Amino acid sequence: MDGKITTTPARARTDVPATPPPSAGPAVTPAAVRRLGLALSAGTLAWTASIFVYGTQAQGFGERVGDLTGLLFQLGLFALLAVQIRTRATGTSGFARMMLKVELVLLGLAGVWSLLHGVLPDDLQDGPVMQVLDVFWPVSMLGMMAIGIKIAFAGRWRGALRWWPLVAESWAVVTVPSYVVFGESISNWIGGFHLIVGYATLGALLALRPSLTS
Repeated sequence: MDGKITTTPARARTDVPATPPPSAGPAVTPAAVRRLGLALSAGTLAWTASIFVYGTQAQGFGERVGDLTGLLFQLGLFALLAVQIRTRATGTSGFARMMLKVELVLLGLAGVWSLLHGVLPDDLQDGPVMQVLDVFWPVSMLGMMAIGIKIAFAGRWRGALRWWPLVAESWAVVTVPSYVVFGESISNWIGGFHLIVGYATLGALLALRPSLTS
């Protein structure tokens, strides 16, 4: 038996990766998910109340209330996107992550329109820049619809939270045709109740069952 002692370090293994690939975004605590879910519900209910009281085609004071409560709803959507990004709800591929980043931009531009249209004087509300920004309201909602579909297929969220974003984010698909078919008065009620069933309930689910996002 050889009694010599060697100080040569052991060779590093090259058949395993140095670090495992990431499977989730930055950690988000259940408490944070609850807070963000409540923010979504609160913003949604504020806009819903405005729709029930003033409708979506109001003028003057009611229009400004609609714009600013719509902004609160959009801030609630930012809270929802924060949970989706940090849990990689749409999947782990580059395309899945890019969807959420693109939606942040679309929603941000829509939010700028809501803010400006709610505070600017009447003669500045419909200028060329505002008309361009106005387009991002419906486009951002269609983007949320695409995200809802992707979350359902990705299956990273579980239980009711796997499918409820698809219910919530079908708002534009349901409300716009109802306006064309039934007119403003009925479509306001359809849109308002859809917000409660969809986004307000989605926020409540996040607050009550944050573990379903992990």
